[in-house]
Amino acid sequence: MIVRPAAAAALAVLTLAGCGRSDRSGNQAAPSPAARQPFSLYLSSSAFTDGQTLPTEYTCDGTGHSPPLQWSDAPAQTQSFAIVLEDPDAPNGTFRHWGAYDIPATTHAFPAGEAQDGASGFRQTRNDFGNAGYGPPCPPKGGQSHHYRFRLMALNVARLGSPSDVKDLLNAAGGHVLGTAEVVALYGGTER
Repeated sequence: MIVRPAAAAALAVLTLAGCGRSDRSGNQAAPSPAARQPFSLYLSSSAFTDGQTLPTEYTCDGTGHSPPLQWSDAPAQTQSFAIVLEDPDAPNGTFRHWGAYDIPATTHAFPAGEAQDGASGFRQTRNDFGNAGYGPPCPPKGGQSHHYRFRLMALNVARLGSPSDVKDLLNAAGGHVLGTAEVVALYGGTER
């Protein structure tokens, strides 16, 4: 195999970048700041833990209010956020329950019910129920639990225009996503 000097230099840089330093005990040291991922967008809820049951209050069997959400560690270039709630387990394919967008970059949390309580400082688009705002999870009774994916997107634009529905919102955001995070709640089956 012939390795040209420029290729060899590039290979050496890649090899070194992938290696951390070991301390004297032989343990792997943390990678250099340049080798670390510059951000790790994080999304969570105080109402449920990722992969656990969504409290009834936030479903069609309760008040139907949107759950509290909080996020952190967005990329420095973030100009706005968008949030989408989808159910990939719906009988006819993915059902989109919520699309919120033009959320200011300075916002890092939504209290419970934010989607219903005036939606100040951001916009909401039509969900697959045909209504603007949060459409609470309401899976068929007696089936398996559905996975409700709350997905946060950090965007490099402040405004996305006027998407007509959640699918249109996802298309509009497509080329502007700097990072995503999600938290999943389960509902249905034995919960109903």
